[in-house]
Amino acid sequence: MTGDGLWRPASGCGPGCLPEATAPDVSLPRRVGRLLGVLGMLLAGVGLAALLPLLPARDRRAALRGWARGTLRALGVRLMVRGRLPRPRALLVANHLSWLDVLAVLAVSPARMLAKREVRDWPVVGALAAAAGTVFVDRSRPRDLPATVGRVAAALRAGHSVAVFPEGTTWCGAAAGCRPGRGFRPAMFQAAVDAGAPVVPLRLGYRYAGDPSTLPAFLGEETLWESVRRVLSARDLTVAVTVAAALHPATGADRRMLARAAESATHLTPVRAPARRSTATGVRIVRPVAPLPVGAEAGLDLVA
Repeated sequence: MTGDGLWRPASGCGPGCLPEATAPDVSLPRRVGRLLGVLGMLLAGVGLAALLPLLPARDRRAALRGWARGTLRALGVRLMVRGRLPRPRALLVANHLSWLDVLAVLAVSPARMLAKREVRDWPVVGALAAAAGTVFVDRSRPRDLPATVGRVAAALRAGHSVAVFPEGTTWCGAAAGCRPGRGFRPAMFQAAVDAGAPVVPLRLGYRYAGDPSTLPAFLGEETLWESVRRVLSARDLTVAVTVAAALHPATGADRRMLARAAESATHLTPVRAPARRSTATGVRIVRPVAPLPVGAEAGLDLVA
């Protein structure tokens, strides 16, 4: 298990992957208003962190989803959802482009997240993450990885969905040469195999003024504030979450093959994959339900 991943991958992305600096799309008062809105949502997160452990599971998920959607709204980001997540517990796996990815996933499915240990010490966010049942991983201690896989499997067995970014780092999403080495790390897929839980790939993508864009990407030596400032200045920014076909691992399935199938679904294959069974990988692919009509989840407008 240890060989699967000390999660310290690096991408080839850098400042050249980001769009050229331009004048802000929105006025200074609007940017200030967005910033104050985000600060207000962070303060609300303090109260939510204290409240979450006291709420029933259904109310906890609804509160977390509402907070994530409210924060996206405060940032001026529109959320688009294509497809529907399965109702049972699942291991949700997504490509990783930006700090906005976490909000997008929580806004669609308020799953427990897998996060690096350092997040626990972040002001407000760390307390909220802990209260939401986040599973923390110490990437400097590879010997602890099997125990982390065990905690994720236990959460799945208990009926909770868990969200993971198996690339282990952000990249711009624009070119294959910039992708993290080794692609999806397979370690956490073992948790789905052990728990008999489906794996649901989520494809995340961003559009700025209607075109695919790296504007929200968080890369290299860039500070978080620099990335946040670009987002606050953008007039028409959309994050799209596409739910691909669920992968159902058979008992004893190869986690590496499962990771490859999920990575392919996240980056390459269309959402409506045909139902089929692969005896070589021990993974059954199930057709997802039809996308929601516009006005329900698909096309949900969360712009402030």
